[in-house]
Amino acid sequence: MVVFSSVVCYLLAPKVSREDWSVLYVVLLFIGGYLVAGSANAINQTVERDTDALMKRTSVRPVAAGRMSVAEGWTFSIVAGAIGVAILSYFFNVLSGALAAFSLFLYAFVYTPLKKVNSVAVLVGAIPGALPCLIGWAAGNDAVFGFEGKTADWGGWALFLIQFLWQFPHFWAIAWIAHKDYSGAGFRLLPAEKGPTKFTAIQTVMYAVLLLPVCVLPYIIGLTEFESTKGKVCLALVMLSNIFLVVQCVRLYSQMNATAARRVMFSSYIYLPVVLLSLLASKT
Repeated sequence: MVVFSSVVCYLLAPKVSREDWSVLYVVLLFIGGYLVAGSANAINQTVERDTDALMKRTSVRPVAAGRMSVAEGWTFSIVAGAIGVAILSYFFNVLSGALAAFSLFLYAFVYTPLKKVNSVAVLVGAIPGALPCLIGWAAGNDAVFGFEGKTADWGGWALFLIQFLWQFPHFWAIAWIAHKDYSGAGFRLLPAEKGPTKFTAIQTVMYAVLLLPVCVLPYIIGLTEFESTKGKVCLALVMLSNIFLVVQCVRLYSQMNATAARRVMFSSYIYLPVVLLSLLASKT
């Protein structure tokens, strides 16, 4: 999902022409991003091998299950991460490589250990989770703080904000379903100390509602257009996706069970690609 969002945000960058984009560079960005994401996940699994072994959903992971040694896990992580960052830096620009390296560091060495300390880890983890949008944007636009003074060139931050907010209902739905596993291993990932509560459910609603105005930002700043028929259809799809996610989060607040949480989780999986592809289809 994060590699997918990185590629879409690359294609949304104003410097990347809708007519002249290169399949080769899309593949290179996908490979580079996939290696960095794989490195982050491998570090996570190597560091958390003991707690992974305690949880049903993670006990079969290679290091936790003993199919791969700790040394092999670290070797894979370092090699994959280094090659991924090198691909982004060489074929695109140093900025995208540096952002990928920062994202890798933040996920593996800040978010991962923080999960056992405080639920603020979810907030911290949402940053590297959303950085692929800026990585793709930087790869295509050679900047993240604007380009040639055009309003649309701040679109990378609008895309970052969409993916940043999206992660809260997405992840809390997962944490709700796997709460017994997580709490048994010592992870503190839900916003309420007592586990799945009304407070957690209302938080998912709040972040889903915040996505409604944020998803309009690309249209407001001129990154995408809504004047044509296609633009109107795409904007309608974005709004319907947002409303659908809000409804599922409200159902979670109302029903307070794992079934409702699972609906939020699967809705979030559908939401992100629909929104990003709709924005891409209506690119200015």
